[in-house]
Amino acid sequence: MLMSAQQKINNDQSFAHAKGSSANQTPESITIRPRHLHFDVKEDLATLWHSGDAFKTAFFNALSLQFPRGERHFIDSVRNYRDRVKDPALQENIRGFIGQEGLHSKEHEAYNEALAQRGYDLDAIDKRFSAHMDYVYSKRNHLRLAGTCAAEHYTAVLAHGLLNNPDWLHGASPRMQALWRWHAIEEIEHKSVAFDVYQSEIGIHKVRFIVFFVVTYNFFKYTFLNTCSMLKTEGKLWSLKTWLKGLNYLWGKPGVIRKCLPQLLKYLRRDFHPWQLDERQDLKKWSQHLEETGYGT
Repeated sequence: MLMSAQQKINNDQSFAHAKGSSANQTPESITIRPRHLHFDVKEDLATLWHSGDAFKTAFFNALSLQFPRGERHFIDSVRNYRDRVKDPALQENIRGFIGQEGLHSKEHEAYNEALAQRGYDLDAIDKRFSAHMDYVYSKRNHLRLAGTCAAEHYTAVLAHGLLNNPDWLHGASPRMQALWRWHAIEEIEHKSVAFDVYQSEIGIHKVRFIVFFVVTYNFFKYTFLNTCSMLKTEGKLWSLKTWLKGLNYLWGKPGVIRKCLPQLLKYLRRDFHPWQLDERQDLKKWSQHLEETGYGT
């Protein structure tokens, strides 16, 4: 007999709440704790800091411009459920998650303010994205948490690619490389915190599935719009050469987006969990590398 949609939702909820006190799925060897680093990148951001290339620089800057408001929303969406979480290990990881995301938001605020040196219309960019985030905040809490899970998956997959494909940042200034790798390391460390809260307290796969596509649309939309805004200021918006090189960077070689797609789509599986991709060895290697560079103070 076919199972009704409501029965499927009920089963999802039963599965989630059955986990109860064992909701935390982050490996015990992973400590989620903010690194109190600061990256003085003002001089770097006055330049085309990634290889002197307008598109590569604009692409990473376009991501940064979404982070302060986006990461504050991640914090708020998890906090909405914090008091309901019974698992002490997950509670501890929530504290670490909030600490890390709070510092990311602060660091990228300084990053974004420094972009004004190149004459970008940051007020217009911020107004556009803030209107979107105001809309996100108007949604019900379970949808906002589902959106955070999807967005955290995007950041974790991009972080994995960045750490494991040195050519993505080849030619970037050393200090900017350090900043992006620091952010990537911490995104991977806390990649399952929001997801574990969602599975424990909501656990409806259908909602998570649908919201992923909404987040996907908005991730590409605002990354594209931000990139275009900055390329316009650089006088490269209508440069065919710039766009061909940029599309090759994203979809050809090294293929930033192309290489991310298989892992991104695994999120749609009913049995998905972020730590099915075990990155403990990568984290150990890159944490050591970050400490040795000395670019964070």
